[in-house]
Order: sequence, then C-alpha cells, then structure tokens
Amino acid sequence: MLRIGIAASKMSKGCLLNYNLYVILISSLVSLLIFLICGVAILPFVFIISLILHSLKPIHFPGHWVHMFRICLLVLGVVIGFFDIIAILKNIKFSKN
Repeated sequence: MLRIGIAASKMSKGCLLNYNLYVILISSLVSLLIFLICGVAILPFVFIISLILHSLKPIHFPGHWVHMFRICLLVLGVVIGFFDIIAILKNIKFSKN
C-alpha cells in the first residue's frame, strides 16, 4: 500500500491534485488486475467442485456452478474493494507537507 504513494509522488512531480488522481488510478488498476487473476483462478475450481457435487446429488440442477461462481466473485469483489478503499485512504493527501 505504501508503494502506491511512492509511485504516485514520482509521477505527480509535486502537484497535489495529480498525486491524488494517481493514487486512485493506481490502486484501482491493481485491484482490477488482482480481481481478474483471482477470478480466472477460481473458475476451474468452482467448475470441478460443481461437477463433483453434481455426481453426488440425485437431482439435476443445470447451471448450478454459475451461481457458485457469481457468489465467489461477489465475495472476492467485496474483499478487494475493502482493501482498495483502505489503500486510497492511507495514501491520499489533503495538503502538502
């Protein structure tokens, strides 16, 4: 989280408005990258677990793994959003030192 502020300060070169914009931009892009990587990693595991559970259940539920995947992505989005807000609040500045 501290590296976001270091990178933003090097790119802004003293302008406080640019610094805050860079902090928001960098933290949002990193969060999006983490979300995409984790989402692609979760997809095969949810599909495999759904296939295993489908073979154990006698009732057929088509597309059940899609609902499990949506729940996993929702939880992942909430967790990543929480850390993104913390990173932004930790690095944003309101006045120059």
